[in-house]
Amino acid sequence: MSVVEVLDPVQPARAGGWKVDVNRGERNGRVSSEWFNRPDDERYLSLDDLWASVKRRSERSRSRVVETADIRVEATRDSAERLHLVLPKAHEPVAPTHWAFGQLASIVGAPASYLRQLPAPLAGINLQYGLNNHRAEQLKTFETEDGRIELRAVTGPDYGRIHDHELVEAVQRIAGNGTGDTRWKVPGVLDWSTGVYNPDVEISRDTTTLYASDRDVFLFLVDDHNPIEAGRLPDGSPDLFCGCRP
Repeated sequence: MSVVEVLDPVQPARAGGWKVDVNRGERNGRVSSEWFNRPDDERYLSLDDLWASVKRRSERSRSRVVETADIRVEATRDSAERLHLVLPKAHEPVAPTHWAFGQLASIVGAPASYLRQLPAPLAGINLQYGLNNHRAEQLKTFETEDGRIELRAVTGPDYGRIHDHELVEAVQRIAGNGTGDTRWKVPGVLDWSTGVYNPDVEISRDTTTLYASDRDVFLFLVDDHNPIEAGRLPDGSPDLFCGCRP
Protein backbone atom coordinates (compact mmCIF):
# COMPACT_ATOMS: atom_id res chain seq x y z
CA MET A 1 0.00 0.00 0.00
CA SER A 2 1.19 3.47 -0.73
CA VAL A 3 -0.22 6.61 0.85
CA VAL A 4 0.60 9.03 -1.92
CA GLU A 5 -0.01 12.67 -2.69
CA VAL A 6 -2.30 13.53 -5.60
CA LEU A 7 -0.71 16.22 -7.75
CA ASP A 8 -3.64 17.09 -10.00
CA PRO A 9 -7.16 18.13 -9.02
CA VAL A 10 -9.60 15.27 -8.63
CA GLN A 11 -10.73 14.23 -12.08
CA PRO A 12 -13.86 12.24 -12.93
CA ALA A 13 -13.28 8.51 -13.06
CA ARG A 14 -14.14 8.52 -16.77
CA ALA A 15 -11.08 10.72 -17.35
CA GLY A 16 -8.87 7.83 -16.27
CA GLY A 17 -8.26 8.55 -12.60
CA TRP A 18 -5.81 10.82 -10.79
CA LYS A 19 -2.18 11.57 -11.41
CA VAL A 20 -0.05 10.91 -8.33
CA ASP A 21 3.53 11.43 -7.26
CA VAL A 22 4.74 8.30 -5.46
CA ASN A 23 7.90 10.09 -4.34
CA ARG A 24 5.87 12.23 -1.95
CA GLY A 25 3.73 11.16 0.98
CA GLU A 26 4.32 8.02 3.01
CA ARG A 27 4.49 4.33 2.18
CA ASN A 28 3.27 1.50 4.37
CA GLY A 29 3.95 -2.06 3.26
CA ARG A 30 1.38 -3.82 5.47
CA VAL A 31 -1.40 -3.96 2.87
CA SER A 32 0.98 -5.06 0.14
CA SER A 33 2.27 -7.80 2.43
CA GLU A 34 -1.26 -9.06 3.04
CA TRP A 35 -1.99 -8.94 -0.70
CA PHE A 36 1.12 -10.99 -1.54
CA ASN A 37 0.64 -13.61 1.17
CA ARG A 38 -3.09 -14.35 1.20
CA PRO A 39 -4.20 -17.45 -0.77
CA ASP A 40 -7.39 -17.31 -2.86
CA ASP A 41 -9.54 -18.97 -0.21
CA GLU A 42 -8.74 -16.13 2.22
CA ARG A 43 -9.81 -13.35 -0.20
CA TYR A 44 -13.35 -11.92 -0.25
CA LEU A 45 -15.11 -9.61 -2.70
CA SER A 46 -17.45 -7.88 -0.26
CA LEU A 47 -18.01 -7.37 3.43
CA ASP A 48 -21.22 -9.41 3.18
CA ASP A 49 -19.32 -12.44 1.88
CA LEU A 50 -16.60 -12.00 4.47
CA TRP A 51 -19.14 -11.65 7.29
CA ALA A 52 -21.03 -14.78 6.20
CA SER A 53 -17.83 -16.84 6.20
CA VAL A 54 -16.56 -15.78 9.62
CA LYS A 55 -20.10 -15.98 11.07
CA ARG A 56 -20.38 -19.63 9.99
CA ARG A 57 -16.99 -20.29 11.55
CA SER A 58 -18.14 -18.73 14.81
CA GLU A 59 -21.30 -20.84 14.84
CA ARG A 60 -19.18 -23.98 14.58
CA SER A 61 -17.00 -22.89 17.50
CA ARG A 62 -17.23 -22.91 21.25
CA SER A 63 -15.17 -21.59 24.12
CA ARG A 64 -14.97 -23.18 27.57
CA VAL A 65 -12.89 -23.23 30.71
CA VAL A 66 -11.31 -26.59 31.61
CA GLU A 67 -9.24 -27.85 34.51
CA THR A 68 -5.59 -28.00 33.51
CA ALA A 69 -5.03 -31.24 35.41
CA ASP A 70 -7.82 -32.94 33.43
CA ILE A 71 -6.23 -32.39 30.00
CA ARG A 72 -4.57 -35.46 28.51
CA VAL A 73 -2.06 -35.40 25.67
CA GLU A 74 -2.28 -38.28 23.19
CA ALA A 75 0.29 -39.36 20.62
CA THR A 76 0.94 -42.69 18.96
CA ARG A 77 3.99 -44.11 17.27
CA ASP A 78 1.79 -44.82 14.23
CA SER A 79 1.32 -41.08 13.77
CA ALA A 80 4.52 -39.64 15.11
CA GLU A 81 3.89 -36.17 13.68
CA ARG A 82 0.44 -35.67 15.23
CA LEU A 83 -0.62 -34.73 18.73
CA HIS A 84 -4.17 -34.70 20.09
CA LEU A 85 -5.60 -33.43 23.33
CA VAL A 86 -8.36 -35.13 25.27
CA LEU A 87 -10.40 -32.44 27.01
CA PRO A 88 -12.87 -32.97 29.86
CA LYS A 89 -16.36 -34.04 28.70
CA ALA A 90 -15.25 -34.06 25.05
CA HIS A 91 -16.61 -36.80 22.78
CA GLU A 92 -13.36 -37.11 20.84
CA PRO A 93 -9.77 -35.80 20.94
CA VAL A 94 -9.06 -32.37 19.47
CA ALA A 95 -6.16 -31.51 17.18
CA PRO A 96 -4.36 -28.26 18.04
CA THR A 97 -3.62 -25.88 15.19
CA HIS A 98 -0.09 -24.57 14.74
CA TRP A 99 -1.15 -21.38 16.57
CA ALA A 100 -2.85 -23.22 19.45
CA PHE A 101 0.12 -25.57 19.89
CA GLY A 102 2.40 -22.56 20.28
CA GLN A 103 0.03 -20.98 22.81
CA LEU A 104 -0.16 -24.19 24.84
CA ALA A 105 3.60 -24.61 24.82
CA SER A 106 4.05 -21.02 25.97
CA ILE A 107 1.54 -21.43 28.79
CA VAL A 108 3.34 -24.46 30.23
CA GLY A 109 6.77 -22.86 29.71
CA ALA A 110 8.02 -25.13 26.92
CA PRO A 111 9.78 -23.88 23.74
CA ALA A 112 7.33 -24.55 20.90
CA SER A 113 10.03 -24.47 18.20
CA TYR A 114 11.92 -27.25 19.99
CA LEU A 115 8.85 -29.38 20.64
CA ARG A 116 7.88 -29.22 16.96
CA GLN A 117 11.19 -30.90 16.09
CA LEU A 118 10.47 -33.87 18.36
CA PRO A 119 8.46 -36.98 17.50
CA ALA A 120 4.89 -36.51 18.71
CA PRO A 121 5.14 -39.10 21.55
CA LEU A 122 8.18 -37.33 23.02
CA ALA A 123 6.66 -33.87 22.55
CA GLY A 124 3.49 -35.20 24.20
CA ILE A 125 5.41 -36.36 27.26
CA ASN A 126 6.90 -32.89 27.67
CA LEU A 127 3.54 -31.16 27.26
CA GLN A 128 1.83 -33.52 29.67
CA TYR A 129 4.50 -32.88 32.26
CA GLY A 130 4.04 -29.14 31.80
CA LEU A 131 0.25 -29.41 32.17
CA ASN A 132 0.48 -31.60 35.26
CA ASN A 133 2.83 -29.12 36.92
CA HIS A 134 1.20 -25.92 35.68
CA ARG A 135 0.45 -23.63 38.63
CA ALA A 136 -2.71 -22.19 37.06
CA GLU A 137 -5.60 -24.56 37.64
CA GLN A 138 -7.64 -23.62 34.56
CA LEU A 139 -7.31 -22.82 30.87
CA LYS A 140 -9.78 -21.50 28.31
CA THR A 141 -10.03 -23.39 25.03
CA PHE A 142 -11.51 -22.28 21.71
CA GLU A 143 -12.59 -25.19 19.52
CA THR A 144 -13.99 -25.28 15.99
CA GLU A 145 -15.62 -28.19 14.19
CA ASP A 146 -14.97 -28.41 10.46
CA GLY A 147 -14.97 -32.08 9.55
CA ARG A 148 -12.91 -32.65 12.68
CA ILE A 149 -12.64 -30.71 15.91
CA GLU A 150 -9.68 -28.33 16.00
CA LEU A 151 -8.30 -26.60 19.03
CA ARG A 152 -7.75 -23.09 17.65
CA ALA A 153 -6.68 -21.22 20.77
CA VAL A 154 -5.57 -21.83 24.35
CA THR A 155 -5.57 -18.90 26.77
CA GLY A 156 -5.94 -18.02 30.41
CA PRO A 157 -9.42 -18.50 31.93
CA ASP A 158 -10.16 -14.75 32.06
CA TYR A 159 -9.35 -14.10 28.39
CA GLY A 160 -12.07 -12.16 26.54
CA ARG A 161 -12.79 -12.65 22.86
CA ILE A 162 -14.37 -10.43 20.21
CA HIS A 163 -15.43 -12.65 17.33
CA ASP A 164 -14.36 -11.74 13.82
CA HIS A 165 -17.95 -11.38 12.60
CA GLU A 166 -18.54 -8.76 15.31
CA LEU A 167 -15.60 -6.76 13.98
CA VAL A 168 -16.92 -7.01 10.42
CA GLU A 169 -20.39 -5.93 11.59
CA ALA A 170 -18.90 -2.83 13.20
CA VAL A 171 -17.16 -1.93 9.94
CA GLN A 172 -20.35 -2.57 7.94
CA ARG A 173 -22.18 0.04 9.99
CA ILE A 174 -19.81 2.59 8.46
CA ALA A 175 -18.82 1.04 5.14
CA GLY A 176 -21.88 -0.93 4.05
CA ASN A 177 -20.74 -3.72 1.76
CA GLY A 178 -17.35 -2.13 1.10
CA THR A 179 -17.98 -2.13 -2.65
CA GLY A 180 -18.91 1.50 -3.19
CA ASP A 181 -22.39 1.62 -1.70
CA THR A 182 -20.96 4.09 0.85
CA ARG A 183 -17.98 6.44 0.73
CA TRP A 184 -15.73 3.67 2.14
CA LYS A 185 -14.71 0.96 -0.31
CA VAL A 186 -12.02 -1.44 -1.46
CA PRO A 187 -9.36 0.83 -2.99
CA GLY A 188 -8.65 1.20 -6.67
CA VAL A 189 -5.34 0.47 -8.37
CA LEU A 190 -2.28 2.58 -9.07
CA ASP A 191 -0.70 2.05 -12.50
CA TRP A 192 3.02 2.44 -11.80
CA SER A 193 3.84 2.83 -15.50
CA THR A 194 1.71 5.96 -15.86
CA GLY A 195 1.45 7.18 -12.26
CA VAL A 196 -2.35 7.22 -12.56
CA TYR A 197 -4.55 5.99 -9.73
CA ASN A 198 -7.96 4.68 -10.80
CA PRO A 199 -10.43 4.54 -7.88
CA ASP A 200 -13.00 2.58 -9.89
CA VAL A 201 -11.78 -0.89 -10.78
CA GLU A 202 -13.64 -4.18 -10.63
CA ILE A 203 -13.22 -5.94 -7.28
CA SER A 204 -11.72 -9.36 -7.88
CA ARG A 205 -9.66 -11.80 -5.85
CA ASP A 206 -6.63 -10.09 -7.35
CA THR A 207 -7.67 -6.56 -6.32
CA THR A 208 -9.57 -7.07 -3.06
CA THR A 209 -8.29 -5.94 0.33
CA LEU A 210 -10.75 -8.01 2.41
CA TYR A 211 -9.11 -11.08 3.94
CA ALA A 212 -9.85 -13.77 6.53
CA SER A 213 -7.98 -16.89 7.60
CA ASP A 214 -8.95 -19.50 10.17
CA ARG A 215 -7.95 -17.13 12.99
CA ASP A 216 -8.03 -13.53 11.75
CA VAL A 217 -9.58 -10.90 9.51
CA PHE A 218 -7.85 -8.01 7.78
CA LEU A 219 -9.80 -5.17 6.18
CA PHE A 220 -8.46 -2.16 4.30
CA LEU A 221 -10.95 0.38 2.95
CA VAL A 222 -10.50 3.91 1.64
CA ASP A 223 -12.56 6.99 0.86
CA ASP A 224 -10.67 7.58 -2.37
CA HIS A 225 -13.37 9.64 -4.09
CA ASN A 226 -12.99 12.29 -1.40
CA PRO A 227 -9.26 12.98 -0.91
CA ILE A 228 -8.07 15.45 1.71
CA GLU A 229 -7.09 18.92 0.51
CA ALA A 230 -3.97 20.11 2.34
CA GLY A 231 -3.47 23.44 0.60
CA ARG A 232 -2.49 24.55 -2.88
CA LEU A 233 0.26 23.55 -5.29
CA PRO A 234 2.48 26.18 -6.96
CA ASP A 235 0.17 26.21 -10.01
CA GLY A 236 -2.81 26.99 -7.77
CA SER A 237 -4.47 23.58 -8.04
CA PRO A 238 -5.55 21.68 -4.88
CA ASP A 239 -2.84 19.74 -3.02
CA LEU A 240 -4.66 16.49 -2.35
CA PHE A 241 -3.85 13.42 -0.28
CA CYS A 242 -5.39 10.02 -0.83
CA GLY A 243 -4.80 6.57 0.63
CA CYS A 244 -4.37 4.13 -2.24
CA ARG A 245 -2.55 0.93 -3.10
CA PRO A 246 -0.51 -0.36 -6.04
